[in-house]
Amino acid sequence: MKEQLEACIASLVNRLLDEQQPDGSWRYRFVESGMMTDSHFVVMISLLGITGRENEVRMLAGRIRGRQDKDGAWRVYPDESDGHISATIEGVLALLHAGDSPEAPHMKLALKAIERMGGAKRVNSLMTKFLLALAGYKSWPAFFPIPLVLLLLPKSSPLHFFHFSGYARVHMAPMLVLGERKPRFHNPHVPILEELEGSRWLFASSSANEASEASWSDHLSRGPLDMLQEWASAWIHAPKLLKQRALDTAESYIRDRIEADGTLYSYASSTILMVFAFISLGYDKEDPLIQRAIDGLIGFLVPDGDGSHLQTTTSAVWDTALISHALQASGLRGDHPAIAKAGRYLLGRQHDKPGDWALEAEHAEPGGWGFSHINSINPDVDDTTAALRAIEPLRGIQPEAGNAADRGLNWLIGMQNSDGGWGAFERNNHHPVIQWMPLEGVEAAATDPSCADLTGRALDYLGNTAGLTNRLSFVQRAVHWLYKDQRNDGSWYGRWGVCFIYGTWAALTGLAAVGEPHDHPAIRKAVQWLLDIQRPDGGYGESCASDIGMHYAPLGRSTIVQTAWALDALTAVHAKPNEAITRAADWIATHHGQPSALADYPTGAALPGHVYSRYESYPIHWPLLALAHARRKFGNFFP
Repeated sequence: MKEQLEACIASLVNRLLDEQQPDGSWRYRFVESGMMTDSHFVVMISLLGITGRENEVRMLAGRIRGRQDKDGAWRVYPDESDGHISATIEGVLALLHAGDSPEAPHMKLALKAIERMGGAKRVNSLMTKFLLALAGYKSWPAFFPIPLVLLLLPKSSPLHFFHFSGYARVHMAPMLVLGERKPRFHNPHVPILEELEGSRWLFASSSANEASEASWSDHLSRGPLDMLQEWASAWIHAPKLLKQRALDTAESYIRDRIEADGTLYSYASSTILMVFAFISLGYDKEDPLIQRAIDGLIGFLVPDGDGSHLQTTTSAVWDTALISHALQASGLRGDHPAIAKAGRYLLGRQHDKPGDWALEAEHAEPGGWGFSHINSINPDVDDTTAALRAIEPLRGIQPEAGNAADRGLNWLIGMQNSDGGWGAFERNNHHPVIQWMPLEGVEAAATDPSCADLTGRALDYLGNTAGLTNRLSFVQRAVHWLYKDQRNDGSWYGRWGVCFIYGTWAALTGLAAVGEPHDHPAIRKAVQWLLDIQRPDGGYGESCASDIGMHYAPLGRSTIVQTAWALDALTAVHAKPNEAITRAADWIATHHGQPSALADYPTGAALPGHVYSRYESYPIHWPLLALAHARRKFGNFFP
């Protein structure tokens, strides 16, 4: 087995070295398993009558067709049982706007699937509802009961705009504009299908829209938000001057967060909403701001399946940091050319100016990293700790590395939440009033609370890279938060990965890194949970369904990525390899590099039940890291 593990490590290392880019980065695809970004782009191009993008539309439509299942539906993860109503409607809308006839066999099959799933009234994705409204199928704004006045409310009010998470705000700002302007878009060459009507058409009478507006007051009268009822009611009859001020505030908010490539916060979904919002405000479709946004979106396109996919964003910084660290764990030193080049790339991507995160972390100086190579104003905790692991060995080799590492560490400490944990993008962004908003899934979509995966990975960096232990008070607070967050079965929920294996891996490796004893009852309980869910073949596999039901759901087969996470977790809390460790390591060594579902299952998570992603890099660097850690810790103990 030892020879097999060595061969596996060498194979993974060689592949990564071969695939490094000249600038030192690694650039792999970041593929959404659903249809959202592809579909929304196609519909946007069609509704706005934008020319010159026919090839991109054709390639996106090719992927959309290729991902339709035999029962006519589209799914957001492969083993989703009945199909996904939002993804299926998005697929149908996109193909209609790409020129497919509703009488084509695959379209008839899709419409039957929509009917089988309960029709458009069953849609619960806010993005899909906006797409239906923009295309004329749904009236404004009953499904989005938040008035534009939210942007003008002071921070002393029970609810204000910055109570929402940063990733929610950059979507909400254009949504608020659209909800106020109620734009009407229609391509006369695209048929309107009755099967897609979720309510009255956008072109319904004004009385229907007035009734929708009046419903704001009813929505906002729930729970503690009744204090906003008067604001919402008054907004309906607010002076035009006040409404214009709110529109101007939204427009400024959006424009201030446009990245150099023209995208909004480097997200495809928010950029598409921005384009629609700007058109509704009177921008011409030939305006340079609109054209730059579309060009930026085109830059997110990658080949996938039977065509092209519009990535939600790019993952170059994340991939580069993780891969550099995995290569270092496998034995490459800081002066190795690949590590040095990756370090220079990452040092050039460190943020040097404050963003929205500074509103609640006023004592933290800029020093974080973002997910995308485009991102310059929206750093996050996970990318920062990943980059810090990668650049730490460069101290003394690259002069700026030490200063950059110190700045990053200080920023990380400054972003710790009051409860002891870490969220993703902002500090203390989990206001309890958000849960009362009348939007489905609003807490997951619009808050940024402490979570086990980010807290555990922060501790892993602090302990294994920065050399800090649980003797420090701020580390103790994070440890206590993790123990409190553990579930009754011994697992932890991971918010940004699938799902309980991910969270449990992050928590265990983090706790071990800062010196928590391996025989701690919580750690023993988590280990037992991992032993209990190991598959007969030695691997691990968890379904995205875990993220919806909020309890562990086995996949029915092992995956490379989740097996690597479980192996790394078990390695971190054992002094010697047990049977579970050797079986998991053997499974990875036997199956690494094989295509198909072993590597392709989506293990990235963003929005429960709606958005899951497959990182092309994950089946390469996670098994490398897990095997390298096991080799370094256990050495000759392996048979």
